[in-house]
Amino acid sequence: MKKQLVSGLMMAACLSLFWNCGSDSPSNTESCTGETCLDNNGGANGEPDGGQGGENNPGTSSQSQDQNQNGSSVSGTSSNSQGNGSSNSGTSSLAEESSSSFGKVQGGVADPTGYPVASYRNLLSGGASGKGWNSRYWDACKPHCSWPGNVDTTSEAAYQAIYTTAKNCNINDVEIPTYTLKYDVQPNWMGFTGITSSCKSDERGGGAAGAFTCTDMVPVAINDTLSYAFVAGPKGQGCGKCYHFQYDGHFFNESENNKPKETHKALTGKHVIAMASNIGHDVDPSSTQFDMMIPGGGVGAFDALSLQVGADMRTSVANDGGFITSCQHKLGYDAHLEEYQNCVKEYCSLYFSNLPNMLQGCNWFADWFMAADNPNFYWEEVECPQYLIDKYMTSINTTIHNNIRWRDDWSTYKEGDELKTLECTDKGCTCTEELFAEGVCKFN
Repeated sequence: MKKQLVSGLMMAACLSLFWNCGSDSPSNTESCTGETCLDNNGGANGEPDGGQGGENNPGTSSQSQDQNQNGSSVSGTSSNSQGNGSSNSGTSSLAEESSSSFGKVQGGVADPTGYPVASYRNLLSGGASGKGWNSRYWDACKPHCSWPGNVDTTSEAAYQAIYTTAKNCNINDVEIPTYTLKYDVQPNWMGFTGITSSCKSDERGGGAAGAFTCTDMVPVAINDTLSYAFVAGPKGQGCGKCYHFQYDGHFFNESENNKPKETHKALTGKHVIAMASNIGHDVDPSSTQFDMMIPGGGVGAFDALSLQVGADMRTSVANDGGFITSCQHKLGYDAHLEEYQNCVKEYCSLYFSNLPNMLQGCNWFADWFMAADNPNFYWEEVECPQYLIDKYMTSINTTIHNNIRWRDDWSTYKEGDELKTLECTDKGCTCTEELFAEGVCKFN
């Protein structure tokens, strides 16, 4: 999905002597060149980088800084690393096994019906890039890849090549911008900042007024052996990439005294193609760990899910590991598959009955993923299916430049509402008395 790569206004702005980038103060004297002028960090505000427990600002849009990651579930059957995964510089066409049918999901609205089913090959017979394992999370925070500082904005072409930024939504699951103009732009200076994550309630525009994970980024079953999902990829893998996993019936750090359970064995041979919408900065460095986005998978260190569902998801269920961990605490670690599945689905109904996507994705973990706790897989990098691309890409920040005005509260924004803008040129933005009174710009 490549688009025409034109950003004349951005280029002109950055080449202008009047546009100083990378600061929230017009007194900044550093010059910038090309489209690397895009700045999403909001200066000293220390805005978060969103999902996966981001506390730190990702910086300018052409760089990615280290952030903390939450939600990596290492619970129940898992405690240490098993094996290393190697990176794959290329992609696979997944040509060996395929289906001519189209994906159908009953119930919910995260529905891949009408999309061709991706082809995939048998990695258990060889040819994988390495071995890895899945932890799980759903903290509802703004995804890492929704921050332009975590994606490549060195040029419009680079921005389009990695599918722009990952979309984000408000608390009512309506898509909102991933970034806007700074909230206090000045006539001779123009900057950008990411919409504050819902996981940062102490920041301007955060909490219930901020950005959440869109609920249609839940896992979906395409058929009995293939599903699509989103993950936090290991540090260095990057946003907008896709990976093929095939499960081998084992799990993270099994041992002679801690062998695979019915859940892991039931997952054997199944495939998941997952797209990276978050960056895992605290995943196990000695293995290839992909933290899968699964409703009910645990909120970890950061939690906006409690705001969204209206229940305390830290103390009512296991904070790390989520529903299956709570079920292990109830049933023990050697219960039958059906017992774990039924237990997880009871939690799904309890917390997500009014959120159809979340309910669907939570039940997927029980029914398709076999409630498997931290399962192992063989993996490779692959081309992204169009379904995942369409769920990932923002439909608002479609180019690296925009004139969308900052607003402190996005909770009331509804689909179809006008996105207010400022009149901006290569020399900055116009500030009127009315706009000044609204607090969206300053005079010199």
